[in-house]
Amino acid sequence: MNGVVLYLQALIQGIVEGVTEFLPISSTGHMIIVDSFFPMEDAAFAKRFEVVIQLGAILSVLIYFYKTIFPRKWTVAGFKDMIPLWSRVIVGVIPAGVIGFLLDDFIEAHLFNILVVSVALVVWGVALVFSGKLESRQAATDEIVKMSYGKALAVGFFQCLAMVPGTSRSAVTILGAMFLGCSRACAAEFSFFLAIPTMFGASLLTLAKGGAKMTAPQWIALAIGFVTAFFVAWGVIAWFMDYVKKHDFKLFGWYRIVLGAILLLLFALGLIHV
Repeated sequence: MNGVVLYLQALIQGIVEGVTEFLPISSTGHMIIVDSFFPMEDAAFAKRFEVVIQLGAILSVLIYFYKTIFPRKWTVAGFKDMIPLWSRVIVGVIPAGVIGFLLDDFIEAHLFNILVVSVALVVWGVALVFSGKLESRQAATDEIVKMSYGKALAVGFFQCLAMVPGTSRSAVTILGAMFLGCSRACAAEFSFFLAIPTMFGASLLTLAKGGAKMTAPQWIALAIGFVTAFFVAWGVIAWFMDYVKKHDFKLFGWYRIVLGAILLLLFALGLIHV
């Protein structure tokens, strides 16, 4: 593949990943859409690329929430102070870790296509439009460390729904946490933190398996995608955390519905295929 074209694809996918990873609009779904219209020639590299640039987006979470994620003092006492937060994150990650391990191959073989993405965009878009109904409930939990372990585990099971591409991990975890009584800000933060161990593990494992097989242009493309995803995601997180304090999720819901409807129309007309 022409290096310039590959670098342009890396830039575009880095932007898409950075924008969509933490918004409730489905990063996986958008990456599948981009791949459908602007695919990389090397399918093996494309798969590796998509997983690894997520690491750039996750790194932005570590930077943005640095004071919350890391101990204020790097001492035994400082690390003990982090137990209430990270123990809940670990509990929340368990369901996706187990179910994902069991169903990953099946899901990738049968669900990673435009039709599934389109339907999921619409279905969960409708859920986001009506998510304001959840806020009529009193938000009993406004901080992650106040969340019960049972609630953290339940949010983890909600996260498993995002294994269907087009669903959005952030959408289902935020909606699940709100349904269980968390405030919008608390739900969004917990969604971000749940992504850290999951995506770090997937990205590093993918690099370990296939990184040495990449060509020089592919390494450059990977660096472009990684850096782009990092900076774009950092800006998106800052904007989104401010947004959810003042607004509901209808904007994202309507965006999903419109995008899903357009894709379904294109599919019905035979202009795109599964």
